Amino acid sequence: MLWSLRSRLSVCGVTTVLVVDDDFMVAKLHSRYVSVMDGFTVVGVAHNGADALRAAERLRPDLVLLDIYLPDMDGIDVLRALRTAEEQDTSRPSTDALFITAARDAGVIRAALRAGALHYLIKPFNRSALQEQLRHVAALRTRLDELGEARQEDVDQIFGTRPPGSRELPKGLAAPTADLVERTLRARPEGLSASECAEAGTLSRVSARRYLEYFAGTGRAEVTLRYGGTGRPERRYRWIG
Repeated sequence: MLWSLRSRLSVCGVTTVLVVDDDFMVAKLHSRYVSVMDGFTVVGVAHNGADALRAAERLRPDLVLLDIYLPDMDGIDVLRALRTAEEQDTSRPSTDALFITAARDAGVIRAALRAGALHYLIKPFNRSALQEQLRHVAALRTRLDELGEARQEDVDQIFGTRPPGSRELPKGLAAPTADLVERTLRARPEGLSASECAEAGTLSRVSARRYLEYFAGTGRAEVTLRYGGTGRPERRYRWIG
């Protein structure tokens, strides 16, 4: 039954999430942040490492939100155990991990990266910070699913690296959201408006417009004007790389 549920959710493009935190109220809060987002559903909650591993085995989530500080083992060991289980069972779907923790030690962050975490959020943070990372995870999973043979620019974007001489994002713009807007543009080669981009990417129109204008200003998107019945031109954007 659990397998069939996961299959149905995967077909519908829903990212299934397991929330792991020793604090019951924090786990409940993070679950609520996830549940209000389109395209995401919480399939389980665990409050220690052993329960997290059992839940991951049973539910096979796409993503686990994982705390470092757990009462029986740390979150990095949980992730390592997940990776070992995937290596031993090649038919098992892979589970991505996003750490959500108060641990600030650089050694811990390095260990999380080496264990295979996609990202690392330091508590406290606001809801939008988590939701932005969730959008990034969904976009990354989709991109990897769609890739056949990767180009270097695909690899650079997946790993978050920037080639020498590439531009840093202006202040106020975030890389995960920029990636989301880029994917939206690439998926619509005929072009789209800021409103259409906002709807497709679950963003505000103002936010979508800022990123579209950034891509246009850096020569990665072109802008055309389309005149409608109102007499006012609509700006439409098309990705040109």
